[in-house]
Amino acid sequence: MTLHVGFLRGINVVGNNLIPMAELRGMLEGLGFAQARTILQSGNVVFDAGGRKPASIETASIEKRLEAQTAKRFGVQVDWFVRTADELGDVIAADPFPRMAATDPSHYLVYFLKSAPKRADVNAMQSSLPGKESVHADGRHLYVTYPDGIGKSKLTMPWLERKLKTSGTARNWNTIQKLAVLAQ
Repeated sequence: MTLHVGFLRGINVVGNNLIPMAELRGMLEGLGFAQARTILQSGNVVFDAGGRKPASIETASIEKRLEAQTAKRFGVQVDWFVRTADELGDVIAADPFPRMAATDPSHYLVYFLKSAPKRADVNAMQSSLPGKESVHADGRHLYVTYPDGIGKSKLTMPWLERKLKTSGTARNWNTIQKLAVLAQ
């Protein structure tokens, strides 16, 4: 059994790209991915990829397959960000902001990126942060604290994508913890 965690970008948010989670689970199971389970309504799913190898190249092919099937079945173009359960465990173990994780996990996000940004782009992004946020890059993951709240911050996904030259989606620390439990 090879458990994977999938994050869909921008679905069921402010009425955009509506996808019922029961139908999403059905799509995954129809593609041969077993034990599909979701939490929340914002596109968080844990599934068994069977005997597929968990290498990142395989994860990328799973993402492409799920993106194509989501477009076909639901008529919406959405990005999928897939990690193995072990990779999600590594994200948690590498937590650079444990105090924020313990005291204010809803204002602590991890951005799951399509590709690891170049070090020069990370350095340029960090030197131009628009507020009090703290940022730590680690491969295809970006840890961000929002001490003054997320809604008022100028550190947005489009801003990060321009600076880092890659796309991503974010989940708060609470959601990541719940997914890790579900993926055990």
